[in-house]
Amino acid sequence: MKEFTYTITDPEGIHARPAGVLVKQAAGYACSVKIAKDGREVDAKRIMGIMSLGVKCGMEVTVKCDGEGEDTAIAELETFFKENL
Repeated sequence: MKEFTYTITDPEGIHARPAGVLVKQAAGYACSVKIAKDGREVDAKRIMGIMSLGVKCGMEVTVKCDGEGEDTAIAELETFFKENL
């Protein structure tokens, strides 16, 4: 399992539009992709799970990848977060 922690810098946090883009990005990986905030973990391939976290600007999330292709997935997702969130 690989993981990274990221502090959200988007002024609006993870709202519907970036959550949808994140789901599409995560769905492209064979491994499982999870996002955790404040001890609660959800599947990053499900938009309702991501939205239920209520992530706002300045909050810290942990992204975890486990399974086939996790090295590629974690590297690409970290880049995605830095560029989009």
